[in-house]
Amino acid sequence: KLVQLMKNKLVLILLFVLPIAIYLIFSTATHNSLFLPTISKANADIPANWVGLKQEKISMKDKITVLGFVGNNVIENRGNFFNLNQKIYNKYKGFKDFQMVMVTPVGNEAKAKQILEELAPITGEMTGWKFVFATPEAIQTFYDSYKLVGKLDANFGTPAVILVDKELNHRGRKGKNKKGQEEYKESYNTISAADLHNEMTDDVKIILREYRLALKKNNNARKDALRDNIKENIERNK
Repeated sequence: KLVQLMKNKLVLILLFVLPIAIYLIFSTATHNSLFLPTISKANADIPANWVGLKQEKISMKDKITVLGFVGNNVIENRGNFFNLNQKIYNKYKGFKDFQMVMVTPVGNEAKAKQILEELAPITGEMTGWKFVFATPEAIQTFYDSYKLVGKLDANFGTPAVILVDKELNHRGRKGKNKKGQEEYKESYNTISAADLHNEMTDDVKIILREYRLALKKNNNARKDALRDNIKENIERNK
């Protein structure tokens, strides 16, 4: 009986300690399921004089944005849009603060419209897909402002996309990962379905979770403040 009692206590201790140990392991890692590192802060928003397909203004402020630079080969690279749509957009299109913004040289409006028309039958809700147009020179200046390691090609495009949060911070992976290995990932390759599925999906999920937790924390704080205020009023009127 004594042995059995000790075994039961050991099991209870493990059940209590193990979750805490796992949490500590995750919380001490630079990149983990709790937080996505910041590559650069307070970056440039979409310039005010750039417009979308419907001549609308497009901004990344207060949005979680997948930012891409598609260049002039819009139709030729339709497979990249399909990968991004299937692996990322379809998973997160239900979040009203999530959007895809594709920066495109002026003159490619008809091609961009064609891409959206091709994606719509397999996607349905397309309001989060946005193309914005500017001159090649303006696009290059905007791209350079992010100080990325990757470069635009001769057509002012790249298959890589980046993640920008609501405060215009560029998010990605840097520092030590969960295995203790140094890593740096500033962008995601839309040519690679595996890159989008295995890494970008997780990273978008982490950012969305961050904002949900922050919103929950703010709501709880407001509730606590309201409760304290009611309590003070009751005590004052006694």
